[in-house]
Amino acid sequence: MVSWFSSLAHPLQALIATIFTWGVTAAGAAFVFFFKHIHKNVLDSMLGLSAGVMIAASFWSLLLPASQMCENIGISPFFTLISGFILGGGVLFAGDRIFSAISDKKGGILSEKKRSMMLIFSITLHNIPEGLCVGVAFGSLAYGLDGATLASASLLALGIGLQNFPEGTAVSVPLRREGFSRGKAFFWGQISGIVEPIAGVLGAFLVIGARKLLPFLLAFAAGAMIYVVVEELIPESQSNEKKDLMALFTLFGFSLMMLLDMIFS
Repeated sequence: MVSWFSSLAHPLQALIATIFTWGVTAAGAAFVFFFKHIHKNVLDSMLGLSAGVMIAASFWSLLLPASQMCENIGISPFFTLISGFILGGGVLFAGDRIFSAISDKKGGILSEKKRSMMLIFSITLHNIPEGLCVGVAFGSLAYGLDGATLASASLLALGIGLQNFPEGTAVSVPLRREGFSRGKAFFWGQISGIVEPIAGVLGAFLVIGARKLLPFLLAFAAGAMIYVVVEELIPESQSNEKKDLMALFTLFGFSLMMLLDMIFS
């Protein structure tokens, strides 16, 4: 299976990896068929674990290869990496601000169902750069950079998939409580992840077709991921009463990513 996957074209690898992340979103949404509530400790531990994986991946799989590539092609790593990193986080920040402004403006008249639709829109917005991150990671394998390995790109997809699971549940379960049928609640719960395969393939092709843009795109992806981790994953996991235990899951996720990267790099 590993040899078959490694023999595929990098955009196809990105497509399969992002179909997996979409599938995990659907798996989270599918809990609506079995439960009306899921223990918060389970969801928060998954968020903490994926936060650690994504922080580690931001450096070893994205920023470090980007820095090395800047040196190889003779461009300044300082401006390229800093501008890409800030822009990556800035795009999500701007999207969140726009979404918050719309929500605040209409908050008084929105029904519960419409608020759930707004939540779906917000999660979908975050899933676009996450899909791009996976696509960029797999596309960068075409250049044989240190730190850019099939294992690190695959683990990045795994980390994003883990944090997609609670997102699918967070949409489908409330919709079920508001009167949606199980089928409709599942449909709306998984739909936010459908953008990830599209963004993943786009990211892979963009990287392969524009080599000099690769360091910037890697830094952009890293900035977007760190923003998601700091703004969403860590605060949510730390809202748990056992926040010290959730912090250990974050450390474990970081250590796992670091270990696998050292083994396969």
